[in-house]
Amino acid sequence: MPSPTRIAILGGGITGLTAAYYLARAGLDFDLFEASDEPGGNMRSRREGEYITELGPNSLLLSPELEDLLRELDLTDQIQEPPAGVGANRYVLRAGRYRKLPSSPPALLLSGFFSLKARLDILRELTRPAAAPDPTETVAAFFRRRFDQEIVDYAVNPFVSGIYAGDPAQLLVQQAFPKLVELEQQHGSVLRGLAKAGVGQRRRTVSLRGGLQALPDALAARLAGHVFFHQPVTALTRDEAGLYRVHTPGGAFADRAYSQVLIALPAYVAAELLEPVFPAQAAAFGQVYYPPMAAVHTAYRRQDVRHPLHGFGALHPKVEGAYAAGSIWSSSLYPDRCPADEVLFTTFVGGAQSAEAAQDAEAVMLPRVHEELCRLYGISAGAPQWQRRYVWEQAIPQADAQLAPAREAAAALATYGIEVVSNWQAGVSVPDCVRYARQVAEKISATSIG
Repeated sequence: MPSPTRIAILGGGITGLTAAYYLARAGLDFDLFEASDEPGGNMRSRREGEYITELGPNSLLLSPELEDLLRELDLTDQIQEPPAGVGANRYVLRAGRYRKLPSSPPALLLSGFFSLKARLDILRELTRPAAAPDPTETVAAFFRRRFDQEIVDYAVNPFVSGIYAGDPAQLLVQQAFPKLVELEQQHGSVLRGLAKAGVGQRRRTVSLRGGLQALPDALAARLAGHVFFHQPVTALTRDEAGLYRVHTPGGAFADRAYSQVLIALPAYVAAELLEPVFPAQAAAFGQVYYPPMAAVHTAYRRQDVRHPLHGFGALHPKVEGAYAAGSIWSSSLYPDRCPADEVLFTTFVGGAQSAEAAQDAEAVMLPRVHEELCRLYGISAGAPQWQRRYVWEQAIPQADAQLAPAREAAAALATYGIEVVSNWQAGVSVPDCVRYARQVAEKISATSIG
């Protein structure tokens, strides 16, 4: 492969920006192309009057890499943490009412959330033998085998819905949660493995003042002169020397040659660009599934809401038949997100298990969300004080049977100077994206220096 001269980064979401930041810190030359007029990709915050809402991620789980990045960007003093004791309280809808989800293995056994049979099955998991790894085993099948169906319905299903907007009967455990497979193989028991690994203490859940978009905005500001907005990439070509050309509508970059390309795009966008050059890999990328999801923000006067809202939020298992997948209690976590005498819910509609609901017209969806919130939270208001929605037609990539071939295709492209740092490769959480983008950037830097 030709020696690195310049790197093209396609996509200005958190992975593309983080990779660019660490490339810049290593002194490497790059151009980052973003089709929209702002950085962040799915990480978008909006302010309307006294309301601050998140259209994508609503909070961050602090990891060492993310803490490093926030410190280097001088954002540490912008970190917001929930009031003491609030963030750890998570609720699940069961038999039509919200019940607090146990937060540790001992609590699983001592609380009355699960039936006696389910609690006995949790104990039996410690003695169940490990099975040979099966790359086709779904998340639901894994937990049904290790525990029982009740655990799948009322713990795994809402958990997977909250992270992936996904269906545990479709997601593959080796793709979505490979650490669980490792724990079973190494320790013979998931619970025993979690205990020995010291897993169980929650990482800090935080936001940033004014919203999470402060993070990509800070990154873009540090990369001024190398980040180009309103520059959708229309084609990617490769010459006989193995150098790449990035084509944009204005043709402003046609004379620049790139020895390496970092793809920080949704799989379906990357598929269109790569099809003329790498058709087999593009075909695999094009199969990655992104279900639709809507975020509905609803505010009420606090005096009209009977529920105490002392927690992170509540999730709705599929078996409960609710319209929404659940809600984050945004103003409980970060009180500045709405007027002081109001409360703000961020409700999610759609996902892999209810894709059709995300397609509902706004005139249908907003009243249905209001009606369900009133019923579940004891809200007496005839209408919300304020309500908005945002629809992601293709929201979160699913770690199902189509993802493994796409990841294999991405690995093959690395031999041609193309690295995929998108969230379907790195992991869907912001900490995963930051960690992976940093690793790739440092690998490229080490190779270039060497």
